[in-house]
Order: sequence, then C-alpha cells, then structure tokens
Amino acid sequence: MANYIHVPEGVPVVPKFKVTVDENDFRSGALKLMKELRPHWKPSEVKMKCFTDGITNKLIGCYVGSVMQEVVLVRIYGYKTELFVDRENEVKSFRVLQAHRCAPRLHCTFTNGLCYEFLQGTALEPEHIRSPSIFRQIARQLAKYHAIHAHNGWLPKSDLWLKMGKYFSLVPTHFPDPGQNHRFSQEVPSAECLREEMLWLQQSLSVLGSPVVLCHNDLLCKNIIYNQSAGNVKFIDYEYAGYNYQAYDIGNHFNEFAGVNEVDYSLYPGRDLQLMWLRAYLEAYKEHKDQCEEVSPTEVEVLYVQVNRFALASHFFWGLWALIQAKYSTIDFDFLGYAILRFNQYFKMKPEVTALPFP
Repeated sequence: MANYIHVPEGVPVVPKFKVTVDENDFRSGALKLMKELRPHWKPSEVKMKCFTDGITNKLIGCYVGSVMQEVVLVRIYGYKTELFVDRENEVKSFRVLQAHRCAPRLHCTFTNGLCYEFLQGTALEPEHIRSPSIFRQIARQLAKYHAIHAHNGWLPKSDLWLKMGKYFSLVPTHFPDPGQNHRFSQEVPSAECLREEMLWLQQSLSVLGSPVVLCHNDLLCKNIIYNQSAGNVKFIDYEYAGYNYQAYDIGNHFNEFAGVNEVDYSLYPGRDLQLMWLRAYLEAYKEHKDQCEEVSPTEVEVLYVQVNRFALASHFFWGLWALIQAKYSTIDFDFLGYAILRFNQYFKMKPEVTALPFP
C-alpha cells in the first residue's frame, strides 16, 4: 500500500476511549477524557481555552491552575473530515514522529478526535517564517522529518495522485445556495478542465526525480511552534502526513508564506530566499542521512526547480480540498473563495514554473 507507515516496536500504545465530544458543547465530553488522562484533576477546577486558528477541526486546551502550564489538548475532528483524512494513518504518523522526537506526546484517541501534549511556544505568522534565523530552523526540522527511514529499507511510494483522485471524486457538482452556486459555476474551473490538469500534473511532476519521503504535507504557519527560550521550532498537526515527494512538502510550505486568512501571493518567497532555505535544508538532510559530501550549487538548483513545479500540485490539491470543505464544513470560513484563490494562483504560476530550466 502506497501510504503504509510502520510504527517501530517499543513505541507506546495509544489508548482509545469511547467518548464523543460535542464541538458546540464540549465541556462534559472533555471532562470525561480528563478523568481518564488526569484523574487527580478536580473536574470543578478544570479550565478550558478554545483555540480558533484551525479551519478543519476544533481545538480545546484543558488545564488547572492560574497559568497554562500542564495543558492537555483536545482536538475534535471537523464534520465529514473523515472523507479526506485517514485517521488511522494520522495516528500512525503521530506515533512514528513521536518515536523520532519530532512530535508531542499523543495521550489518547477518542470517538471523534484525539488528545495530545501542548507544546510551549508561539504559533508563527507569515512575517516570522521569512526571518533567516527562523526559516533555517524550519528547513532543518523538515529535513529531520524527511530523513526518517522507511521500515526495513522498504522503498515508499507517494500517495499524492491517489489522494488527489479521491478528492476530485468528492468535489461537489453544485451548491444549494444560488449565490454560492453561481460563484462556483463562474469562477471555479470545470470538472473537465480539472481532470486534464490533474493528469498533466501527474505526468509532468512524477518524472522530476524528487525522492519520496515521510512528509508533513500541511506546513502552514500555524502548524509551526517556535519556542524562543529553547531556540527551536516544532511542527504540529499530522492529519495529512504520509509518504510523498520531498519537493511537494517544501513547495507546499513556500505557498503558505502567503497566509491563510488574508492570502497574499506576493509574499511567495523569491529566488534568493528560496536558495538560502534550500541550502540549509540540504545540509541538514545530508547530516541526518550521514552523507558527508558538501551541498553543491547544482543540487540546490535542481531542488529549486522541483520545488517550484511541485508548488503547483499543492495549489491544486488544496483547491480540491477547499471545494469539498465548502460543501460539508460547519466552520465559518469562505472555503469556496479559498478554492478560487488556489486555482487562480495555480494557473498564474504554471507558465512561470514550467519555463524554469533544469541545470
């Protein structure tokens, strides 16, 4: 199976509780989980903070005392997200990354979500990830993910095209709301056009020679936690983690320089910033792979071309994703508008990046 993820022996087993947490009235469900995970906490003293950054799930921090010191995060899966997120795969990825000290501790899963350790630090914004001191850390941390070995030397395959095909099959054909439906029919490419582009992407990108590695696949700013006192970055949220092309994961991150709520693609990193980022990444990747030779300018250039072409696949993937979310999600976010933005940027970027010559 393309997205097979092997959890190493000795990794702690994650308990599963038959508890359902209501996203609109979450306190009672969250308290049932705290009774299992933190039995010494008095229910009357448990405080809860709702985090509002996510556009897929609901996230609640549970703690006692006056400061958020020992926090247990309760993440409630968004409505119908099981259509496009493999929850079993997510838990496996979480456990693998935890075994390699790349993830917080996963406390448990429950019927419609999971609980994990809160990482102290700041969720980053687009302006932060442009800073050389921070982007070098992000590059090095992503290299650490990508260098994690597949089980017993097994050669993994990317499941990008499989997932993209599945998403395409789930895209709605119309919307009940007349205004939304008009916007959908006028501003979103036709199903025939999307099918053609999907085929073109697979044919043109899968031959670029990008290695298949364990990827985060959703490295937006808010999924990067910067701990200033420890001087490091950690990544959170592994819903989309799995084996994929190295260049896709990096290109996807570069697209996220534009932000999510107020998207501005003029913030996409320019060539100079990218080359510095990619060199830092390759140096760390070689260290983790015990490759002692220096990074050559040609290697950086090859990765630069691969990454910018795979950034197209990222736009396309999240465009399809947003169309499905526009139909099902209960979260207050303009998913249809976001899909339109991603497809528009895809078509704008396509001639620029396909013209990039391989060194």
